[in-house]
Amino acid sequence: MSSDALAELKAQWNTVLDALLEVDRIAWLAFFDARLVSLVGSTLTLAWQDSEKFGGQHDFQSVRKPEHIAKLVACIQDVTGQRLMVVEL
Repeated sequence: MSSDALAELKAQWNTVLDALLEVDRIAWLAFFDARLVSLVGSTLTLAWQDSEKFGGQHDFQSVRKPEHIAKLVACIQDVTGQRLMVVEL
């Protein structure tokens, strides 16, 4: 996928997050501050570097579980039609 595909996904990211919030608020909390780093093939890479700008831990890493990632993947597919694998930096 090209940088255009990443730009398109970024443009739809708030809609993806809104869909995730409707499904699972904890999953939404786990991903709302993620930064979309790259989209290579069907692999979406997320990072939370900006989370350190706040005092204390803010990336919710401890609550991100496989079922939350699965819900995010499902919401991405519902919104964009793309079946992606999500990985973290």
